Amino acid sequence: MSTPNTHATPPRAAAPPAPPRSVGQGRSVRPRPWTKRRVFNTVTPWLFLLLPLGLLALLTYLPAANLVYYSFTDWDGIDKTKEIIGPGNYARMFTDPEMYRVLLVSLYYLVGALVQMAIALYFATILSFKMRLQNFFKGMIFFPYLLNGVAVGYVFLYLFREGGTLDVTLAFLGLEDLTQQWLGDPKLVNVSLAATSVWRYTGMNFVLFLGAIQSIPSELYEAAELDGANRWHQFWHIILPGIRRVFALSCILAISGALAVFEIPFVMTGGGNGSKSFVIQTVSMAFMHRKVGLAAAMALVLLVIVLLVTWIQRKVLPDERVDLA
Repeated sequence: MSTPNTHATPPRAAAPPAPPRSVGQGRSVRPRPWTKRRVFNTVTPWLFLLLPLGLLALLTYLPAANLVYYSFTDWDGIDKTKEIIGPGNYARMFTDPEMYRVLLVSLYYLVGALVQMAIALYFATILSFKMRLQNFFKGMIFFPYLLNGVAVGYVFLYLFREGGTLDVTLAFLGLEDLTQQWLGDPKLVNVSLAATSVWRYTGMNFVLFLGAIQSIPSELYEAAELDGANRWHQFWHIILPGIRRVFALSCILAISGALAVFEIPFVMTGGGNGSKSFVIQTVSMAFMHRKVGLAAAMALVLLVIVLLVTWIQRKVLPDERVDLA
């Protein structure tokens, strides 16, 4: 009889599984081959962008580069030769008192822009809540912005002229003493033109504010009413923080529009009686006085002013995320 082997070796434990090898560890990863489909998917978006980028460079960046070049010349817009005079145009512009006077005219339109923003915000807040004839009033406020600027200028030209609609209305109300030379008096002409600008552009700010207010969740108003908040509290704590970005955009548009105003004073007065704006002065230098180099320098300075004001505004009112919830 055989005896069992007491010195037999025990069975070996199973080896632990090897850890998974990451891609690229121990072997090189081949790049994806450039197939026809991959080439098509990569090139096609650039083909769609080729035309708009080409038009942008041709119609925007190339003229801007030429404008910088013209600002350092004495070109009159006709001669083929352009003599380089360096920063002479800029020196003349900053030493001419007339340039500062036309810039001061923009202050009237800046004040008018602030007034139109206040009016637009007031009506946008009221009409964002339910009321009778709500859509009718929205259309009435926005309608002036749809009109052509030249048409608006001629309408208000007849309104402010001597014996015009405004004078007749004041006489009908027994206020003959209030009739003035609205466009003939240098003290009143810019106020009258700024009021015309307020009437026309209030609708644009109204639409911006109304859209921003209506994007605020209605649950916030319901919760505020349950907490006993009135309309003023809702405006101050819900509406104003909710439209902060749109308000900052309106400020930028107001400042740039005040500096670059052209249509209304050009149509109604032609820049007479002290109503000449900076843009009207620039156009006059280029096409009436044949000083294209000086006009180019003025246009560049206006661009720098707008960019500087926009940068300051972004620092004062940074574009931060607003969380109302």
